[in-house]
Amino acid sequence: MSHGPSAPAHAHGHGGESTPYLPVFTEGSARRRELDDLISRYPSKRAALLPALWMVQQERGWISEDAMREVGEQLDCTAAYVKGVVTFYTMYHQHPVGRHFIQVCTTSPCLCAGADGVVKAFLEHTGCKELGLTSPDGKYTVIEVECLGACGFATPVQINEDYVECVTPEKVPGILAALGD
Repeated sequence: MSHGPSAPAHAHGHGGESTPYLPVFTEGSARRRELDDLISRYPSKRAALLPALWMVQQERGWISEDAMREVGEQLDCTAAYVKGVVTFYTMYHQHPVGRHFIQVCTTSPCLCAGADGVVKAFLEHTGCKELGLTSPDGKYTVIEVECLGACGFATPVQINEDYVECVTPEKVPGILAALGD
């Protein structure tokens, strides 16, 4: 399994608000050139908001308040507007997460197929104390999600950018072992 698209191994689980914020889109940086190219393809700067946020999350592992301000400055919109978008979409992390962000579908069809046992197994085998908290080693964060769009393959799990279908509690140790940490 991959660790997400071009996500640096050190990015996840670091960069808390108590540490100085390092801008992502510094003059001359590869990310700034990527953003400038992206902006040139849209009718307005603001239209590049979702991919700009994705770039920040790829670099930092999550989107802090400082990052929201930086993106707003780059795209000529307020930090409040950016925050409204970040808080609307579940794909953006608003706090540090583990290197492996594990999302388990717990909608009704998946619950009927045993999703609650899958959640319990992931919590147990990752060392996560509860949903949404990162394991002490910084490797894992486990959450429940409403739908992963794979109702015919219950219970689906998304780990970073990869999907695993038909997950049972018994399969969890093997799935975690395949992550290679």
